[in-house]
Amino acid sequence: MSGSRRPLSLFTTAVALSLVLAACSSSSSTPSPGAGSSRPRAGGHLTFALGSDPLCVDPHQAATNDAVYAARGLVDSLTDQDPTTGRIVPWLAKSWQVSQDASTFTFHLRDGATFSDGTPIDALAVKANFDAVVKLGAKSIFGSGYLSGYRGTEVVDAHTAKVVFDHPNAQFLQATSTTTLGLLGPASLERSAESLCTGPLVGSGPFLLDRYTPGRSVELSRRANYTGGSSLWKHTGPAYLNAITFTVVPESGVRTGSLESGQIDAIGGVAPQDEAGLKAQGEKLLARSNPGVPVALSANAARPEAGDIAVRRALEIAVDRKQVVDTILSSSYLPATSSLSSTTDDYRDNSGLLAHDPARAEQILDAAGWTPGPDGIRVKNGVKLDLKVILAPNFGPNQSVLELVQQQLKKVGIGVTLRILTIADYQQAQKSGDYDLAWGNGTRADPDILRTAFSSKLLNLSRVQDPELEKLLDAQSSAADPAKRAEDVAAAQRRVLEQAYQIPVFEMTSVYALSARVHDVSLGSSSQVQFHDAWLS
Repeated sequence: MSGSRRPLSLFTTAVALSLVLAACSSSSSTPSPGAGSSRPRAGGHLTFALGSDPLCVDPHQAATNDAVYAARGLVDSLTDQDPTTGRIVPWLAKSWQVSQDASTFTFHLRDGATFSDGTPIDALAVKANFDAVVKLGAKSIFGSGYLSGYRGTEVVDAHTAKVVFDHPNAQFLQATSTTTLGLLGPASLERSAESLCTGPLVGSGPFLLDRYTPGRSVELSRRANYTGGSSLWKHTGPAYLNAITFTVVPESGVRTGSLESGQIDAIGGVAPQDEAGLKAQGEKLLARSNPGVPVALSANAARPEAGDIAVRRALEIAVDRKQVVDTILSSSYLPATSSLSSTTDDYRDNSGLLAHDPARAEQILDAAGWTPGPDGIRVKNGVKLDLKVILAPNFGPNQSVLELVQQQLKKVGIGVTLRILTIADYQQAQKSGDYDLAWGNGTRADPDILRTAFSSKLLNLSRVQDPELEKLLDAQSSAADPAKRAEDVAAAQRRVLEQAYQIPVFEMTSVYALSARVHDVSLGSSSQVQFHDAWLS
């Protein structure tokens, strides 16, 4: 069964949100404010509690949701993506054309847009930004995939930029709607990647970066000379809010308590167990299921035990996904049914490959020579089947979910040792390959996230060397025909699961809570909060 959203058509000229999704059980838009407070007003300072330190606020390098929340307000993008329909719509580009083979994209910029230092946003700036992202290489985790095969940007005239790739690149149009490819001012692009992570930054968006204090907060202020706006927003020109402070509050209970006591105006990463209580207290909840790669255990196929396909297949069917959602999470979350979340374009239901079947898991391990040891954990050639799992505490229930999964796997004789790391140490462990299984997800409203995650040329989370999968991932990326691309994406999803490179568990949902005084916060196509239209009563 396919996803509910239609594939994006590449061959239209645009007329008059980007790593997400369709609405889940909670409302996907802010409830209307009460009587007497329905007219937006300028002013006010909104405080928002993050679950983790952003680590880097440079939009080109931002690698986590908590980093994107602040970075999104600093930069405008060439296009935006309607989170309901998936349609790509104007933002800095008022229109565009795509070549028949999807290798050339010509953008026509609107007049009058500037960076925060007054520099015009022109075709030269578009070229400078894309060149800079390519130069960052792996430091731009997502950008390196978005711009793979980038030949260059031709400045046709001041308001026309032609982006050329050395092969068809069907995913690129959607990529231009993401924060990663948002535009920074030329003055910022001259600085080192490391210095950009902490600012200062010259951006194109409605907010200015006043200060980033690592581990503590990100402070933004309204940009008075802002004249732009996405075609999806309710108003153009400067934002209503005077300032936003993103405060790092790792403990979910402290975030919830701070909102309830009025110390904080809004929080991200609402814990599943807190949702009902917050609703009962009259707080507003926003929730949206994230498109992209579901929360999963990515197997490191370069390690001996995780490299055994029998172990990986047993892992896939030993996990009881429904029990995880029912026991640890809430009705806002869904059990995973494929290697893509169900809100991603060209998703296909592969739940048959993931059906909970512990008896079959035991049979697979028996046949592969993994025999039960004295403590119930299986052994082969004197090696105990005890897998090291790395995780970061950036999502509150991570540890609880994995402790339940640990119990489920033990029943079939698979041992699991959890290693909880800071986000920085987690990213380093991923790079070094010091793990058997890595816990995490990836958000993007385009199925090319599979290539980012599993291509040997990009992140390659599972350290795989699979020519068949590589061929499918490259084919979907270059397929100009939406129907052909959907076929390739479907085949790639199935290949990932048949080889069990990924053990998907549940679909991530972004859940936010807002106090009654906060209005018109919206969610973009990748479920990130957006504050241009937001105001305080």
